[in-house]
Amino acid sequence: MRPLHELGAAELVPLLARREVSAEALVLSCLERMEAREPAVHAFAHFNPKQLLTEARALDQGAVRGPLHGLPLGVKDVFDTAEYPSEYGSPIYRGHQPVADAACVAIARASGALVFGKTVTTEFATFPPGPTANPRNPAHTPGGSSSGSAAAVADAMVPLAFGTQTSGSIIRPAAFCGAVGYKPSYGTLPRVGVKMISDSLDTVGAFARSVQDVALFVSALAGRNFFPFDEGKARFKLAICLTPQWPAALPETQKLFEALPARMQARGATAGTLSLPAAFDGLAEAQGTIWDFEMARCLADEYRRYPDLIRERLRQQLAGGWTIPPARYDAAQALARACRRQLDGALGDFDALVVPSAPGEAPAGLEATGDPVFNRLWSLLHTPAIHVPLGEGPNGLPLGVQVVGRIGDDARALACARWIEQNLRA
Repeated sequence: MRPLHELGAAELVPLLARREVSAEALVLSCLERMEAREPAVHAFAHFNPKQLLTEARALDQGAVRGPLHGLPLGVKDVFDTAEYPSEYGSPIYRGHQPVADAACVAIARASGALVFGKTVTTEFATFPPGPTANPRNPAHTPGGSSSGSAAAVADAMVPLAFGTQTSGSIIRPAAFCGAVGYKPSYGTLPRVGVKMISDSLDTVGAFARSVQDVALFVSALAGRNFFPFDEGKARFKLAICLTPQWPAALPETQKLFEALPARMQARGATAGTLSLPAAFDGLAEAQGTIWDFEMARCLADEYRRYPDLIRERLRQQLAGGWTIPPARYDAAQALARACRRQLDGALGDFDALVVPSAPGEAPAGLEATGDPVFNRLWSLLHTPAIHVPLGEGPNGLPLGVQVVGRIGDDARALACARWIEQNLRA
């Protein structure tokens, strides 16, 4: 058997439930991996091995608690946790200790998951980066804002981790680090106890190393079955949708998408192309307007009382958010609502869209987290989106595609992503 830390969640669940593997043994394997890799990757903001082992032994001595029994879980440091500080990537909250877990963390614990530690986030889950490096090449960005979660999962420190997405904070780091990232339909998982920066956009999601694993995790949290399809026998109809942002695609992404239709058809899918209605052209700009307007208000107290503890780039963004006229914000929201109503019809008889996840490989340097240009409109549309790793770019760093489904049709989108993973992933 492979080392326990290399096994995925779906492999581990039956082993833990049958007591063929103990939670303690799994935690020890993950801690060994973390000890070897964390000095280079810097995925974690807070962790407590002694506490973690105590909790693992308690799980081993009791009844199987739920569908996530014994699984180590990374928790992005914008989620409140009663047993760890929650600092939101900001010195303003250094040492801040909540008295309760965020709702989704509490649900995960009740389902048997073990909070392995708090993963690094960017400052208030925006653009200024934390210390995390890309596990495939530490000279390159891991993406943001869920940088620590994506890196920890991709580097086999934990099988599962929480993320959040407002612009591209799940899909982009998943793409750069080579993990599977899943942004569910907006509102699928509760946000109570998660530091909010945009009420209209913030979405709780997850990272894993396979589509099956991430579907298992979010299904357990949501109390829904997001994987009812027999994806091995289904014949999906998938649409390549390049979106108006296609000029931002780098040569490695262009090459990947040029080959996709033939590859999909050779494996039995129906592959077509789709262009979104002209009204959708303005969604990326609208997302930026809504984000800046709402973030300025969500962080109003921090901006008023602690401006010197906010990094310059974010401070400028917050200042700009206060200059946006409410009428412009209202128009952006109206466009978003109109396009959400059109989306189902725009997809026609396609099961899902296949779109770029990022311009290309993870950029070099740790001063920035990359461009969410290919993620903004899907965050605003509230669709499910899943990043599936597919191959590598010229520098040996991960590439992949983003599978986008209809709002609320997460099960079908996940099944399409699983089909791509099984049939196209080298």
